[in-house]
Amino acid sequence: MSRDSHPPVIAIDGPSASGKGTVAAQVARALGFHYLDSGALYRLAALAAQKAGVDPDDEAALAALAGRMRIEFREGATWLDGADVTAALRSEEVGTAASRVAAKPRLRDALLARQRGFRAPPGLVADGRDMGSVVFPDAPLKVFLTAGVDTRAERRYKQLMEKGMYAKIGDVVEELRRRDERDSSRPVAPLKHYPDAIFLDTTGLSVEEAVGRILGWWRERSQG
Repeated sequence: MSRDSHPPVIAIDGPSASGKGTVAAQVARALGFHYLDSGALYRLAALAAQKAGVDPDDEAALAALAGRMRIEFREGATWLDGADVTAALRSEEVGTAASRVAAKPRLRDALLARQRGFRAPPGLVADGRDMGSVVFPDAPLKVFLTAGVDTRAERRYKQLMEKGMYAKIGDVVEELRRRDERDSSRPVAPLKHYPDAIFLDTTGLSVEEAVGRILGWWRERSQG
């Protein structure tokens, strides 16, 4: 990369509970890059809407709210308007609401500049559903990271149980299927594997193996 070019981006997209967040964070740490969990921004918007009593179908109100949010990521915690909302963001209720509001074009436009603002030297690892297709289309490395729905359901179920939240594995599978359908069929920035993204199925891989593959691809791209 020349000094006049944009800082490089590794874009990692994929469906819910695919493990992309854990993998992306570790890739960023290994490279000393900044990290963007784009899904957190949509969860924050959904949570802010709930707190403010904003109708999730009111696009104008959602966009205005997204523009006003005071967001901080510090020491592994996420803060919204001065309050630590880390635990609230990971609830199933907020996750479902985030998937719903993420389909609203005006909200996506409002958050686009915020997402691109995370791009800074020496580089950025961004995970989400449209990082490589919409937010950072010039990213030199794009990865579509996924896993079988049963594997993803087991991961989500384990996460919920570790948080002390009751769940049935069958319900988790069904919710993932519904979210996949919403995310892949929405008219704006649908979740899909684009041809310029490397496909990575983590069904039989450990986190360390997935991270290693992406770091290997990055070395190939950056040295080439």
